[in-house]
This record gives sequence, structure tokens and C-alpha cells, in this order.
Amino acid sequence: MSIGIIIPSYEPDERLLTLLDDLNEAQLGPVLLVNDGSDSSYDSIFETAVSKIKSSGGIYLKHDVNRGKGRALKTAFQYVLDHLPEVTSMITADSDGQHTTTCINHLLECAMAHPDALILGVRSFDGDAIPWKSRFGNQLTEKVFTLVTGKHVTDTQTGLRAIPRSYLKALLSIKGDRFEYEMRMLVDAAEHLKIIEVPIETIYDSVDQHQTHFNPLKDSIRIYKILFEKFFKFVLSSLSSSLIDIALFTLLCLLLKNQSYYLIISTIIARIISATYNYLMNYKVVFQSKQSMTHAFIRYVILAVIQMMCSACLVYIIATYLIVGIDTGVKIIVDTVLFFISYRIQKKFVF
Repeated sequence: MSIGIIIPSYEPDERLLTLLDDLNEAQLGPVLLVNDGSDSSYDSIFETAVSKIKSSGGIYLKHDVNRGKGRALKTAFQYVLDHLPEVTSMITADSDGQHTTTCINHLLECAMAHPDALILGVRSFDGDAIPWKSRFGNQLTEKVFTLVTGKHVTDTQTGLRAIPRSYLKALLSIKGDRFEYEMRMLVDAAEHLKIIEVPIETIYDSVDQHQTHFNPLKDSIRIYKILFEKFFKFVLSSLSSSLIDIALFTLLCLLLKNQSYYLIISTIIARIISATYNYLMNYKVVFQSKQSMTHAFIRYVILAVIQMMCSACLVYIIATYLIVGIDTGVKIIVDTVLFFISYRIQKKFVF
């Protein structure tokens, strides 16, 4: 079993060279170093870095222009698939000194024990030594990630990850070229892989002098857009289904007004059509399910019936015994809660 180490690097300093020395001393690698279009003023650092990784069978890859961390990782993944058949897993590590050989070795040992899982080196964000934007950003993203995916990840922004070879091809098709790519990786892995966390040391230069290529505004917007992308599609699918239901009900009432039980007939037909539309939208667009359409439809119908019964029972109990006199308000609250629960159930069990 061979486990390689990918180091994407953009305008590095001496910490990259220190890391490479430590990896050579620990006999870890091979190392795939990706120069992500750094300015020519950094050539001397990369020349020294190349001499260090070549001696231990490492590979040097370079982008002509800065294309982003996500693209640098994809470049390395493609190289592994094309040229390194003996490598069974890849560990991604940052070049800014945050990941030590001890931490990398912990992930390597875990990857050997769990070759089909995504292993995350997770940091602790407690203590005054942690830059406030790192602490706040990670804690917020941690909660949002859990809400959206249903899985808890302690450190969503960690760059230290052990990735199984079997997952590399899928990662090449995931969108994103910059920091948002790593979040897309996590969101996708939450659905397809077992995720294991390994505690690692938390290293920063200082609270005041911590430097990073991460743009707090632009990259945060990209990350949260990814996290809420599927949920927003779910909301739009539900709203459009409701509009179709109301429009069809209104039209059918006008057409069937002289018929007996026209209200019941209009309600049933409108609901069947809008529910079918909602199912197809969720299956093909929102969750992009790979499940059998028949099996997913059966589970969808069962969930819809249960959700309707829960809504009716809860509204009746609460409006009758707890909050008397505001039936509509109670229904809005109950259906809103059930809506979020339905999203999680559809995501995890239906589609």
C-alpha cells in the first residue's frame, strides 16, 4: 500500500521547505508539489523545493497562471490516476506550516486502516491563540454543514485530508477551482463516503499576524452558496409546486363548477399533478437521485402521506389544547417545521 502527499502551493515561504525536509526525514511520500501559478519571484523557493522532493521520488507540477487551490488539487488527482497506479490513497496538506509530519502520519495510519473512507485532520478552535475569523468562520460553517447535510464535521475548512484512490475520479467532476472546491468535496463525500475525523495540532503564526490566501468575503460567499444550493432548489421546487397546485385548482373549479363535488375533484386532480411535478423536480434537479424512480416514488408518497397526517394531528392538538384561536398561525408554524424535516428525510432516505 502506497500513500502519496499532495501539496498545493501558491506563493509559499520557507515553511514549505521546512515541511519538505520533515517529510524526507520521516520518509513520507511520494510528494506531489503543485505550483499554482506563483509569481517568478518565488522561483528560487520552488527550485529548492523540487530538489528536495526529487530525491525521494516526488513529482513537481506547475500551472502557468494562478488557477486556484481546487484546480491545483484536480491537477494532482489526474496525475495520480494517470501515472501512479501503485498509490492507494492521497493525503492533501497545506504548505503554510499548519500541518506537521506528525499530523500527516496520523492520517496516513488511519487511511491504511480505513482505505475507503475520507479522513479529515480536524483542529480544535478553542483558546485565545486562534484568529477570530478562523474560529467564528469554522463554528458557523460547522453548524450550517450539519443542518444541510445531516452529518457533523468538526472542521469543515481543514486542508489535511486522506482521500481514497477510488474517489479521485469522482472528485475530478466536482465543480469549483478555488477554496470552495474543498467544501463541495465534503458535501459530496457526506452522501457517498464514510467520513472519519482525526484530531490534529492547531497551528497559527499568531492571532494578529496570521496570513492566508483565503478571502473572507469572496470565498465565504462561495462556500455558503454551495451549502445552501441544494436547499434553495428544494425551496423553489416546493414553491413552484404550490403555485401549480393553486393555479390548477382555480382553473378546474372554473371548468367543473356545474359538476357535483367539483371542489373535491379539483383538489384531487390539482394535487396529483403538482405532487408529480414536485417529485420529478426533486428527483432530477434538487437531489439528482441515482435511486430507482419507482422505489423513490413509493418512499416519496409514503412520506407525503405521513407528513399530511402529522400536520393535521399536530395542528389539531396544538390549536385545540395549547394555543386556542389562531389556527392559521399554528398551521404555518407546524408546516414550516415539517418542511425542514421533510427536506432532511427526502435527502437521506427518499432520493
